[in-house]
Order: sequence, then structure tokens, then C-alpha cells
Amino acid sequence: MAQSFDREEQGDWRHICVDMQRLFSEDTPWHVPWMARILPQVSAIAGRHSERSLFTRFITPEKAEDMPGAWVDYYRKWPMMTRAALPAEMLGLMPQLARFVPPGRLFDKAVYSPWADGRLHPLLQAEGVRRLVMTGGETDVCVMAAVLGAVDLGYHITLIKDGLCSGTDATHDDSLELLGARFSVQVEILTAEAFLSRAG
Repeated sequence: MAQSFDREEQGDWRHICVDMQRLFSEDTPWHVPWMARILPQVSAIAGRHSERSLFTRFITPEKAEDMPGAWVDYYRKWPMMTRAALPAEMLGLMPQLARFVPPGRLFDKAVYSPWADGRLHPLLQAEGVRRLVMTGGETDVCVMAAVLGAVDLGYHITLIKDGLCSGTDATHDDSLELLGARFSVQVEILTAEAFLSRAG
């Protein structure tokens, strides 16, 4: 279902760019090759609306035991991705996006969802935000977690389909189909060009 994006609503939206960091875009075990492909579309949105852009960063723990529960097992599988082993600069944004901060903002998180620690929703509510425009990766992991949390919190969501990436074609395509079909009241899917032509 297409949602309106009228001029009078433009003050109440934010662009959330999910985890477009060097540890995913460069030569690491978590490399997502698609990230370079979506960078021009994400940069176009962030460049035109940098003051409305919020860039999440997935911050790994110093060591596996710093995390709760099953996350310990996760980082025992990926010890090379802990902060003890990973160069600190790899946690940063891709350089092409880092130039938009400030006025864009960083939002660090330790898990897939940006909503889990309870900080993001009050921040957005204090700014009167009702609509979220999402880009980044991965579609079937951190983006999925961000979207489902936003749905529960009552946000309208615009997904930029050529501004999202995943490690596999199949799960990316399936995720967009699921989100567009099952959450059609809360979620719309647009290209970057279509969004920018509408949002200005």
C-alpha cells in the first residue's frame, strides 16, 4: 500500500542507514559484496538529507564473554571480529558516508536491533518523528530487526529497495517480499530515485 509523503510531513521523518561500516564493506569474514553496489543510492539520500540521517553502527564486544547468553557462543565462532582482534577503524562508517557526520548522527548498538537498549525510540519521539526511511544491510538480519521493531513501535516505514543489501540474493529478495506483503500497512518499498523525487 502506497503511503502519502506530503510536504507538510517532511519534518517528521528520519533516514536510518543500518550498519554501512568498513567491517562489512571491506575484506573481513563478514564482507557483504553488495554494499558497494548500494552505496551511490544511500549516499544520494544521506547527502541531500544529512541533517535527517542517523547511521547505526554494529559495535562488537571486546571479547565474547562481554556479551549475554547465546551471543557468547556467537563471538566464540567469530573471535576475529571482536574488538580485541579487529582494528578499531573497521567499526567506522564507510568513508563515503562518514563525511555526512555531522550533521548526520551516529547511533551505536551491540545487537542486531537498534531498539533493544531503549535509547533510540525516545530520541526520535522527542523530535516528533513518525516515519523512518531505511537503507543499509543486511536486509535479512539487522535491517529486518530494525523494521520489525519500528513496526511494533508504530512508525511508518519506507524501505529503499536499491539501498539495501544482503549476503545472499535469495534471502534479500525473500525479505523484501515478506516485509512488503505481510506489513503493507506499515511498510512501503521505493527506489531511491522515487523517494528523492517525492521527498525533495
